Formats: sequence, structure tokens, C-alpha cells
Amino acid sequence: MALTESNMLSLGTVAPDFVLPDTISGENKSLTELKSDKATVIMFICNHCPYVIHVNPMLVQLAEEFMPFGVSFIALNSNDIKNYPQDAPDKMSIVAKVLGYPFPYLFDESQAVAKAYDAACTPDFYVFDRDMRLTYRGRLDASSPGNKEPLTGQDLRLAILATLVGEKPSADQRPSMGCNIKWKS
Repeated sequence: MALTESNMLSLGTVAPDFVLPDTISGENKSLTELKSDKATVIMFICNHCPYVIHVNPMLVQLAEEFMPFGVSFIALNSNDIKNYPQDAPDKMSIVAKVLGYPFPYLFDESQAVAKAYDAACTPDFYVFDRDMRLTYRGRLDASSPGNKEPLTGQDLRLAILATLVGEKPSADQRPSMGCNIKWKS
């Protein structure tokens, strides 16, 4: 594991489209069908990263908190499964069911989607407005494994709230931090 920060894609960027298999439903899902006309949260996560394992309870909590207000949550895993078989789609499905993910968990086998979003680490968070323009990219909150900061979801929560009501989130956006995406050789 190499500790890596987000690349901080430019605010205002239009969300790159995709169609990927959902490991929960077994169906291909597109951004067009999953996005919201209010706010859409896209998260690059995986099964084995300790940073993702640490934030998983808050991901479920935030999704359950905001989905009733029309916010879409979409999780993607772009890791190389040849070298990291614990991130394979069959294992993704198990993790999603055990943790009760209320959102789709998509597999980006080609890694093209991660590259289009300039994703660098897991977890990596993006919030898009009703027009699918990027309003936030960065961390969930100040908590990470071992730093004793409470897991609150504050940074992402405030960004979702602002986007949901049509306002711009604070310009003070700090990069996410976690395991590097496991790129194919």
C-alpha cells in the first residue's frame, strides 16, 4: 500500500460517462441511469484498503441520510484484480451485501473510468450537481485509521448539502488520502 492523495480534478468538470457492471445486481449500469437531478456522489473504493474499511460505516450512513432527498451514490472499484484478487467482482458483491451498501458497487475492469476521473486513491470522493458538474472532490473528513479523529463525514456531508440546495461548497477542499489505486502493469 502506498499512501496517496487525490489528484483534485478541476471544479466544474463534467462527469465522464460510463457503463459498468454492478456487482450487486449483476446488471450493467450507466451513469445516465444512476445519476440524480439533484446531486450525485461518486466514490472510488475497494475491498481491502484499510482507509476504505475505516470509512465504510460512514459511507452507508451518508447514503442512507441523503438518498431519501434524491442524492445518488455510486461506488466504483478500479483495482487490478490479477494482483489484488480480494477486489474481484465476486468479492465486491459479498462485501456490499455484508456491509449493506444501499448504492451500486461497480467494477471498472479496464480502469478507463478511474483514469477519466483522474482518480488516484481509495477512497476518492466526487460530488456533482444537477448538471453533472463537479462541485467537490476530496476527503470524507479528517479521520483516518489510527489518527484518533472521529469519523464524522463532515467534509463530504457539507459538500453534499451545499450542492443539494444549489450552492457551491466551500473552496477549502482537502484531498482524500488512502491506498493508491492498483493500476495494471
